[in-house]
Amino acid sequence: MTTQYDALLLLSFGGPEGPDDVLPFLENVTRGRGIPRERLAAVGEHYHLFGGVSPINQQCRDLKAAIEKDLKDHSIDLPVYWGNRNWTPYLADTVREMTQDGVRHAAAFVTSAYSGYSTNDQYVEDIARARAEVPGAPEIDKLPVYCRRAGFVAPFVDATRAALSAAPQDTHLVFTAHSVPLAQPNRELYVAELEEVAATVADEAAPGVPWALVYQSRSGPPSQPWLEPDVCDHLETLHDAGVRSVVTVPIGFVSDHMEVKYDLDHEAAAKADKLGMRFVRVPTPGTDPRFAALARELLTEARTTGGRA
Repeated sequence: MTTQYDALLLLSFGGPEGPDDVLPFLENVTRGRGIPRERLAAVGEHYHLFGGVSPINQQCRDLKAAIEKDLKDHSIDLPVYWGNRNWTPYLADTVREMTQDGVRHAAAFVTSAYSGYSTNDQYVEDIARARAEVPGAPEIDKLPVYCRRAGFVAPFVDATRAALSAAPQDTHLVFTAHSVPLAQPNRELYVAELEEVAATVADEAAPGVPWALVYQSRSGPPSQPWLEPDVCDHLETLHDAGVRSVVTVPIGFVSDHMEVKYDLDHEAAAKADKLGMRFVRVPTPGTDPRFAALARELLTEARTTGGRA
């Protein structure tokens, strides 16, 4: 059965675009989790180091433009909308705009490549919640996870190979992804996919180079077990083993947003500097044409298979 989509929705996490946005944004992200306000203020300082602006919204604007160009280049006349889970443009507002424009059935391409609750299932829930807020909302199918697809993996392979070409021979690869609680639903599938992607990138970009998968950006209470090891702890372990050079590959992320810019470029880089280690972080896919084309490829396949997440 063929599915006729009349729009593509780019769905992302969202982020503050000025100092006054930071605390309200963090309150949106943590609503219902009982996070103390002082903890939110502490996390907010990460954003204030960058003027209170998260890179993610501009990255979504740039990705939206890249997807629109790719669709046009392939003679696909389809409007592309953009909505966020936690900041403007809010998903429900975007769904309302789509409804007013007469959209009846859209496909959603999310800025998260993996399976798991926070990386996949929560997006499905957010789509359902937004549709419930808008009378006459279009049907919206979340496109399948794409962590294994060449449009996501190949940019990491090329960037890793380039970074290693200028690195000392004893360099280790450090693959990072967002940590999640061990109790989170579908955590095992999330980890299995990360391990597979890390192995693929390592094998294609640097066969024989030692590597490890580690985690970053933990935000839960100390009493709650999360995926480990933390990237900074791993740097200490490598240092103690005599390693003095690392190339860090953030395979858990599609763009260089705050958790890459702060947790890796600021925090992990500072840890490496303190340890006297060379630290290089490779870029994420971002607006790489291969990644932008992935939205079209998934959409085209879903049209013919009716596939969804």
